[in-house]
Amino acid sequence: MFFQSQHRRDCAAKQGERQKTLDGLSSSFFEPCTESDNEVLDLSLSELVQRHNAGSLSTASILNAYGKKVVSAQKATNCLAGIMIQEALVPKVPAPSTGSDGTDIPEQPAKLLSGVPVSIKDCIDIEGYDTTVGYSSKVNHPASSSSAIVRLLHDAGAITHVKTTVPPGLLGLETSSDLFGRTSNPYNAKFSSGASTGGGGALLACRGSVIEIGTDLGGSIRLPAHYCGLYAMRSSIGRFPCQGTHAPVPGLETVATICAPMSRRLEDLEEFWKRVVEMRPWEYDHTCVPLPWRPVNLQETKLKFGVIWEDGIVSPSPACRRTLEWVCDALEKQGHEVVDFAPPSIPEGLNAGLQLCFGDGGAAFFGAVRKDEKLDPVMVAIKSLLGMPLWLKKFLAMVTRKSTGDEVWASMLETIHLKSPAEERVLVVSRDEYREKWHQAWEDERFDFLLTVPHSLPAIPAGTAEKVTLVSAAYTMIFNILDYAAGVLPVSFVDRQLDGLPKDFMKSSDYKNMGLISKGAYSVYDADKMHGLPLGVQVVGRRFEEEKVLQGMKIVEDALEACGRKFIPREF
Repeated sequence: MFFQSQHRRDCAAKQGERQKTLDGLSSSFFEPCTESDNEVLDLSLSELVQRHNAGSLSTASILNAYGKKVVSAQKATNCLAGIMIQEALVPKVPAPSTGSDGTDIPEQPAKLLSGVPVSIKDCIDIEGYDTTVGYSSKVNHPASSSSAIVRLLHDAGAITHVKTTVPPGLLGLETSSDLFGRTSNPYNAKFSSGASTGGGGALLACRGSVIEIGTDLGGSIRLPAHYCGLYAMRSSIGRFPCQGTHAPVPGLETVATICAPMSRRLEDLEEFWKRVVEMRPWEYDHTCVPLPWRPVNLQETKLKFGVIWEDGIVSPSPACRRTLEWVCDALEKQGHEVVDFAPPSIPEGLNAGLQLCFGDGGAAFFGAVRKDEKLDPVMVAIKSLLGMPLWLKKFLAMVTRKSTGDEVWASMLETIHLKSPAEERVLVVSRDEYREKWHQAWEDERFDFLLTVPHSLPAIPAGTAEKVTLVSAAYTMIFNILDYAAGVLPVSFVDRQLDGLPKDFMKSSDYKNMGLISKGAYSVYDADKMHGLPLGVQVVGRRFEEEKVLQGMKIVEDALEACGRKFIPREF
C-alpha cells in the first residue's frame, strides 16, 4: 500500500480547498469582462473610492469585474493561495441612523479606501484563514486575529478578496512550492514572476487587484515589480504597519522585513500610501512611527541623480543596462543633473547583511520545513553552505581565491555560518559603520536620488534560480541593509534586436574575467527568449523619504514620456 506523507496530504488538501472555493464561485466570474467591467477596472483608486462612497458603484460590481480577472489570472499564472470573494460579497450590516434613545447618530465620514480590492501575500495574518508562508506544516492553523495592515484596510473600507502565493519561507528568486505549485510570469509562462511576492506580482499584472500587500527583506516586492511591469516601494522600518506579518527569519531586527504595497499605476501607489498614513497606522501597530504624510512637489525642481552602474558582483545585462541608460538620458533632457556614483563597497555591505540573516545557522528559516518538502534551489544551496564544517569552507575559500580570484564568493564561503551572540554584536557594529559610510558619501555628493537596476537580469527562466543565486539580489537587498526608501517602476521591455550579448561573448575576456556568481547569472541570459519581458529601474532615497521617492518615480516616468518612451503595459 502506498504511503503518503503528512506533507503530501496537507499539500493535496490545501490545493483541493483552493479548487473547491474557485469551483464554488458564481458562473459569472468565469465569463469574459463586459464593457461595464472594463470601466470599473479602468478606474483609478481615487475614482473607485469616490464612486463607492457615493453609492454609484456597488461592492458586487467591483468584485464582479476584479473577480473575473482573479479567475483568469489564476488560470494563467497559478498565483492564488486563498480566495475570499464570496465572503467579501456578504453585505455588511449598516450602522443604525438613530441611537437607542431615538436621537440621530451623526453621519459616518467617507472611508478612505472604500471599495478598493487589495490582495494579501500569504505571510500576512487574516483572522480565520491560514497563513502558510509556503510551508505545509502551517496548513489548517487559521490566524486567531488579523494583522495591523488588514485591520486598518478593513476599517478604511478596503476589500481583501484573495491571498497570493509565496515560496516556502519567503526566500528565493522564484515563487514555487509543493503547497501551491509554481507561479509563472504573466508575460511569459516559462519565466519567473519574481521573488516571494511573485504571486501578487502576477495577479496585479493580470489586473486582479488594485493593490497587493507584500513583504520585502531583500527585494521581494521590488523584484516582482521589475519582472512583471509594476510599481512598488519599500519604506524605512516603522513607516508601514507590519505587526501580524510572518518574516522569513522571525525575530530578525538587524535586517528587518517590512510590509509594502505594489500597484499597476504609480498614481494609485502614491494615493494608497497617502491614505494608509492618513489612517494613523501607529494606532494599529506599536512599531509604526507617528509620522504624518508630508506632501512633496518636485515638478519644477532641477534635481541631482547619482547612478550606480555596477554592484561589484553581477554587471547589468544588456537589457537592464539599456533601461538605466534610457532613464539617465531622459532625465538629462529635462535638465536634471545625472552623475556616476561609486558607492561604498556593496559586496561588503551585502556580506554583513547575509551573515546577520543567517547568524542562527538557518534555524529559524529551516525549522518549519518538513523532511520531504521541496525548497527553492537558492535555499537548498544556502542550507548546504550553512551545513558545511567551517574548516572546509575556509579551505574552499582559499582554493576559490587562488583558482578564480573571486573574492566575493570566497568571502561568502568563509563568513556565512552560525554566529555567537558576541559575533552578532560585532556584525551590528560593522553594519552601522557601513551605514555611516553611505551617509557621508550622500552628504558629500548632495544627491536627491540614486538610480540602479533592480536586478542584473530581467525575469529569470523557471528553474534557474540556483544558477542566478540569492547574492545576485544585491541591487535591492543593499537598501534593506541601509534601511533606505526605494521604489521600482517599469520602463521598457527586453528587445532581441537591442539587447543581445555580443557574438562569442562566452569566449570573451569580459566573460572570463567575471566571478563565479556573475558567470552563473549570465548563463541564463538570452535576449531572444526573454524578448517582451518587462524591465524596471530602481529609484532610491534616504531613510523616511517615502513621499520624496514616490515623487522621484513620477519625475522619471514623466521624463520618459516626454522622450516618447512611456511604458505601456500589456493588457491581460
